[in-house]
Amino acid sequence: MSLNPDKNVRLYYSIKEVSEMLDVNITTLRFWEKEFPQLKPKVTAAKVRQYSEKDIALLRTIRSLVKVRGFKIAAARKYLMEDMHGAEDRAELLDTLISVRDQLKDLKASLGELE
Repeated sequence: MSLNPDKNVRLYYSIKEVSEMLDVNITTLRFWEKEFPQLKPKVTAAKVRQYSEKDIALLRTIRSLVKVRGFKIAAARKYLMEDMHGAEDRAELLDTLISVRDQLKDLKASLGELE
């Protein structure tokens, strides 16, 4: 079984690619990695950072807080720490909704077979 069933979606991106995606320099990304404990890109044996989609989503949020909304680093860190519980709740709710949707699809297919 493939770890990446959708070949159009990559599992990891380089620091250069992420820098270009977010229009943030590489030094800033490294700084944010030190300042935000939630940000933990995979680091290879050769010390190359590999950012997942989850890491990139977090970086987009950090960029929005710091660059767009003008939060100081400490305020952005606090905001994200407080929001983590809410994010976990939203993730759990999303998993439940996806499960219910899948059950409804199965039920609809079963009903279609009865007709």
